[in-house]
Amino acid sequence: MSSKHRGLHPKDHDNFAESQHAKLLLAVDELSWLMGRGYNEGSALTLVGNQHQLTERQRKAVGRCACSEAGVSSRQKRQLGLQEIRGRPLELDGLNCLITCESALSSGLILRGRDGAHRDMASIHGTYRLVQETPRAIELIGTMLSQAAPSSVLWFLDRPVSNSGRLKSAISKIAADHGWDWQVELDYNPDRRLMETEAVVATADAWILDNCSAWIDLVGEVIEAEGATPMLVDLSKEPGGKPPTVSAASPSTKA
Repeated sequence: MSSKHRGLHPKDHDNFAESQHAKLLLAVDELSWLMGRGYNEGSALTLVGNQHQLTERQRKAVGRCACSEAGVSSRQKRQLGLQEIRGRPLELDGLNCLITCESALSSGLILRGRDGAHRDMASIHGTYRLVQETPRAIELIGTMLSQAAPSSVLWFLDRPVSNSGRLKSAISKIAADHGWDWQVELDYNPDRRLMETEAVVATADAWILDNCSAWIDLVGEVIEAEGATPMLVDLSKEPGGKPPTVSAASPSTKA
């Protein structure tokens, strides 16, 4: 098991300091407005990022948090709470859920987008590496799901990503040790499977959220239940135009 973590980027405390809050929220609102009117997301993000002189990491965060009004409404109508998945099949976007949980447990940066979903800023670049928090993240997800009692649990992992086979073995072993009846599948295109399923989907991937039949913000549920202390940056649109809230973790060298 690697001794590394998915902690904060060295400049996260600068990029997401309190002085940046209003600018970031305004950028998310503007990008969301443009997306809702058919503008190309990449071009619109460049326009908004240049207007507000955002750093590359800030632009990435704004892009992950933005969503048109229609998109927010559609996603929220299909979102379920933890108590609502009892007796229903659940399918997990494995890397999406796990990496975000690992980041939260590492006191890394977690974003809350306009749709309410919690997302990380980690990037695997085609290779997943197990970190110190991996077993704990799997166990926390498992404990929560054992209480929620879905009828079945199926993890999808991206077959093309290096070490996905190793991760499958780690998930399967932890599940077996705890008596959790899980299935873990490697798939060349798990996004397609998750968009087409009738099961509840655990993910924060925007493309999947726009196409799945029902979803749950599983990572948000885990963070709340565990009392994890990531650097949580809330860029959701709040009533009355309130600024985003940030729960800042202590400075970390875990990046």
